[in-house]
Amino acid sequence: MSTEANRAGEANWAGRAPDASRRSERSRRAILDASIQLVGEVGYTRLTIEAIASRAGVGKQTIYRWWPSKAAVLLDAFLDTPTGEAESLPDTGDLAADLKSVLRATVDEFTDPGFEAPYRAIAVAAADDAELARQFAERLQEPGLAVYARRLRAEQEAGRIDPDVDVRLAVELLLGPVQQRWLNRSGPLTHEFTDQLVDLTLRALEPRRPG
Repeated sequence: MSTEANRAGEANWAGRAPDASRRSERSRRAILDASIQLVGEVGYTRLTIEAIASRAGVGKQTIYRWWPSKAAVLLDAFLDTPTGEAESLPDTGDLAADLKSVLRATVDEFTDPGFEAPYRAIAVAAADDAELARQFAERLQEPGLAVYARRLRAEQEAGRIDPDVDVRLAVELLLGPVQQRWLNRSGPLTHEFTDQLVDLTLRALEPRRPG
Protein backbone atom coordinates (compact mmCIF):
# COMPACT_ATOMS: atom_id res chain seq x y z
CA MET A 1 0.00 0.00 0.00
CA SER A 2 1.32 3.47 -0.86
CA THR A 3 2.32 6.05 1.75
CA GLU A 4 -0.61 8.20 0.64
CA ALA A 5 -2.99 5.27 1.10
CA ASN A 6 -1.58 4.58 4.55
CA ARG A 7 -2.06 8.18 5.57
CA ALA A 8 -5.61 8.16 4.21
CA GLY A 9 -6.36 4.99 6.14
CA GLU A 10 -4.90 6.43 9.34
CA ALA A 11 -6.93 9.61 8.91
CA ASN A 12 -10.08 7.58 8.28
CA TRP A 13 -9.47 5.48 11.39
CA ALA A 14 -8.79 8.61 13.44
CA GLY A 15 -12.08 10.04 12.28
CA ARG A 16 -13.87 6.99 13.65
CA ALA A 17 -11.93 6.85 16.93
CA PRO A 18 -14.16 7.27 19.99
CA ASP A 19 -14.09 10.63 21.72
CA ALA A 20 -12.88 9.87 25.25
CA SER A 21 -14.41 13.03 26.70
CA ARG A 22 -17.81 12.23 25.23
CA ARG A 23 -17.57 8.64 26.46
CA SER A 24 -16.68 9.88 29.96
CA GLU A 25 -19.59 12.32 29.97
CA ARG A 26 -21.99 9.57 28.90
CA SER A 27 -20.73 7.37 31.72
CA ARG A 28 -20.96 10.20 34.24
CA ARG A 29 -24.51 10.99 33.15
CA ALA A 30 -25.50 7.32 33.33
CA ILE A 31 -24.08 7.04 36.85
CA LEU A 32 -25.89 10.14 38.11
CA ASP A 33 -29.18 9.06 36.55
CA ALA A 34 -28.82 5.55 37.97
CA SER A 35 -28.21 6.85 41.50
CA ILE A 36 -31.34 9.01 41.42
CA GLN A 37 -33.46 6.17 40.04
CA LEU A 38 -32.18 3.62 42.53
CA VAL A 39 -32.46 5.71 45.66
CA GLY A 40 -36.11 6.27 44.78
CA GLU A 41 -36.61 2.52 44.32
CA VAL A 42 -34.67 1.02 47.21
CA GLY A 43 -33.87 3.89 49.59
CA TYR A 44 -30.49 5.19 50.72
CA THR A 45 -29.66 2.35 53.12
CA ARG A 46 -29.93 -0.32 50.42
CA LEU A 47 -28.30 1.81 47.73
CA THR A 48 -24.83 0.50 46.81
CA ILE A 49 -22.04 1.49 44.46
CA GLU A 50 -22.31 -1.94 42.87
CA ALA A 51 -26.00 -1.41 42.11
CA ILE A 52 -25.34 2.04 40.64
CA ALA A 53 -22.56 0.64 38.48
CA SER A 54 -24.75 -2.19 37.25
CA ARG A 55 -27.66 0.11 36.40
CA ALA A 56 -25.32 2.59 34.67
CA GLY A 57 -23.50 -0.13 32.74
CA VAL A 58 -20.05 0.78 34.08
CA GLY A 59 -17.49 -0.82 36.36
CA LYS A 60 -17.58 0.22 40.01
CA GLN A 61 -13.97 1.40 39.73
CA THR A 62 -15.21 4.01 37.26
CA ILE A 63 -17.43 5.39 40.00
CA TYR A 64 -14.70 5.30 42.62
CA ARG A 65 -12.40 7.15 40.25
CA TRP A 66 -14.76 10.15 40.37
CA TRP A 67 -16.51 9.88 43.75
CA PRO A 68 -15.40 8.62 47.18
CA SER A 69 -18.81 7.31 48.29
CA LYS A 70 -22.41 6.72 47.28
CA ALA A 71 -23.37 9.87 49.21
CA ALA A 72 -21.03 11.95 47.06
CA VAL A 73 -22.51 10.41 43.89
CA LEU A 74 -26.02 11.19 45.09
CA LEU A 75 -25.15 14.78 45.99
CA ASP A 76 -23.73 15.44 42.52
CA ALA A 77 -26.73 13.71 40.96
CA PHE A 78 -29.13 15.84 42.93
CA LEU A 79 -27.29 19.05 42.09
CA ASP A 80 -27.26 18.04 38.44
CA THR A 81 -31.04 17.53 38.39
CA PRO A 82 -33.06 20.59 37.28
CA THR A 83 -35.30 21.95 40.05
CA GLY A 84 -37.61 24.88 40.44
CA GLU A 85 -35.03 26.86 42.38
CA ALA A 86 -34.32 30.29 40.89
CA GLU A 87 -31.52 32.79 41.31
CA SER A 88 -33.97 35.38 42.65
CA LEU A 89 -37.45 35.44 44.15
CA PRO A 90 -40.34 36.81 42.14
CA ASP A 91 -40.98 40.47 42.85
CA THR A 92 -44.56 41.58 42.30
CA GLY A 93 -44.28 44.33 44.90
CA ASP A 94 -46.10 42.15 47.45
CA LEU A 95 -43.53 40.37 49.61
CA ALA A 96 -46.07 38.19 51.40
CA ALA A 97 -47.62 36.98 48.15
CA ASP A 98 -44.20 36.32 46.62
CA LEU A 99 -42.98 34.32 49.61
CA LYS A 100 -46.19 32.31 49.75
CA SER A 101 -45.91 31.50 46.07
CA VAL A 102 -42.33 30.28 46.42
CA LEU A 103 -42.95 28.27 49.58
CA ARG A 104 -46.02 26.64 48.06
CA ALA A 105 -43.82 25.52 45.18
CA THR A 106 -41.28 24.28 47.72
CA VAL A 107 -43.95 22.21 49.44
CA ASP A 108 -44.97 20.71 46.10
CA GLU A 109 -41.33 19.84 45.41
CA PHE A 110 -40.67 18.38 48.87
CA THR A 111 -43.72 16.13 48.57
CA ASP A 112 -42.81 14.93 45.08
CA PRO A 113 -41.35 11.40 45.49
CA GLY A 114 -38.84 11.98 42.70
CA PHE A 115 -37.39 14.95 44.57
CA GLU A 116 -37.95 13.79 48.12
CA ALA A 117 -36.12 10.45 47.97
CA PRO A 118 -32.67 11.74 46.94
CA TYR A 119 -32.93 14.93 48.99
CA ARG A 120 -33.93 13.09 52.15
CA ALA A 121 -31.21 10.51 51.56
CA ILE A 122 -28.56 13.22 51.30
CA ALA A 123 -29.87 15.03 54.38
CA VAL A 124 -29.84 11.85 56.47
CA ALA A 125 -26.40 10.79 55.25
CA ALA A 126 -25.00 14.27 55.99
CA ALA A 127 -25.94 13.86 59.66
CA ASP A 128 -23.25 11.16 59.94
CA ASP A 129 -20.70 12.54 57.48
CA ALA A 130 -19.08 15.87 58.34
CA GLU A 131 -17.55 16.38 54.90
CA LEU A 132 -20.80 15.57 53.13
CA ALA A 133 -22.61 17.94 55.51
CA ARG A 134 -20.17 20.71 54.60
CA GLN A 135 -20.65 20.15 50.88
CA PHE A 136 -24.40 19.80 51.30
CA ALA A 137 -24.56 23.16 53.05
CA GLU A 138 -22.08 24.92 50.77
CA ARG A 139 -23.34 23.65 47.42
CA LEU A 140 -27.04 23.16 48.04
CA GLN A 141 -28.38 25.00 51.09
CA GLU A 142 -26.38 28.23 51.12
CA PRO A 143 -27.21 29.31 47.54
CA GLY A 144 -30.91 28.85 48.31
CA LEU A 145 -30.70 30.82 51.55
CA ALA A 146 -28.86 33.62 49.74
CA VAL A 147 -31.79 34.05 47.33
CA TYR A 148 -34.15 34.76 50.22
CA ALA A 149 -31.60 36.94 52.01
CA ARG A 150 -31.18 39.21 48.97
CA ARG A 151 -34.91 39.79 48.73
CA LEU A 152 -35.35 40.48 52.44
CA ARG A 153 -32.36 42.82 52.43
CA ALA A 154 -33.91 44.79 49.57
CA GLU A 155 -37.15 45.05 51.55
CA GLN A 156 -35.17 46.17 54.57
CA GLU A 157 -33.42 48.86 52.56
CA ALA A 158 -36.82 50.03 51.32
CA GLY A 159 -37.96 50.44 54.94
CA ARG A 160 -40.48 47.60 54.93
CA ILE A 161 -38.48 45.40 57.32
CA ASP A 162 -37.09 46.55 60.65
CA PRO A 163 -33.55 47.91 60.09
CA ASP A 164 -32.22 46.06 63.14
CA VAL A 165 -33.28 42.64 61.88
CA ASP A 166 -30.51 40.14 61.11
CA VAL A 167 -31.56 39.15 57.59
CA ARG A 168 -29.83 35.77 57.65
CA LEU A 169 -31.55 34.91 60.92
CA ALA A 170 -34.87 36.03 59.43
CA VAL A 171 -34.40 33.63 56.51
CA GLU A 172 -33.76 30.76 58.92
CA LEU A 173 -36.83 31.78 60.92
CA LEU A 174 -38.89 31.50 57.74
CA LEU A 175 -37.44 28.33 56.25
CA GLY A 176 -36.40 26.39 59.35
CA PRO A 177 -39.90 25.16 60.26
CA VAL A 178 -40.48 23.91 56.71
CA GLN A 179 -37.25 21.92 56.76
CA GLN A 180 -37.90 20.59 60.25
CA ARG A 181 -41.48 19.51 59.55
CA TRP A 182 -40.42 17.81 56.33
CA LEU A 183 -37.31 16.10 57.68
CA ASN A 184 -38.88 14.91 60.95
CA ARG A 185 -42.32 14.22 59.44
CA SER A 186 -43.65 16.09 62.45
CA GLY A 187 -46.75 17.48 60.75
CA PRO A 188 -48.45 17.98 57.39
CA LEU A 189 -46.47 20.02 54.89
CA THR A 190 -49.20 22.02 53.18
CA HIS A 191 -49.81 25.33 51.46
CA GLU A 192 -51.87 26.42 54.46
CA PHE A 193 -48.92 25.78 56.76
CA THR A 194 -46.47 27.82 54.69
CA ASP A 195 -48.99 30.66 54.22
CA GLN A 196 -49.39 30.94 57.99
CA LEU A 197 -45.63 30.75 58.43
CA VAL A 198 -45.09 33.66 56.02
CA ASP A 199 -47.70 35.80 57.78
CA LEU A 200 -46.24 35.08 61.21
CA THR A 201 -42.66 35.73 60.10
CA LEU A 202 -43.45 39.00 58.36
CA ARG A 203 -45.29 40.29 61.44
CA ALA A 204 -42.10 39.64 63.42
CA LEU A 205 -40.04 41.55 60.85
CA GLU A 206 -42.21 44.68 60.65
CA PRO A 207 -40.51 48.00 61.45
CA ARG A 208 -40.93 48.95 65.11
CA ARG A 209 -43.10 51.98 65.74
CA PRO A 210 -41.59 54.68 68.00
CA GLY A 211 -42.89 54.42 71.52
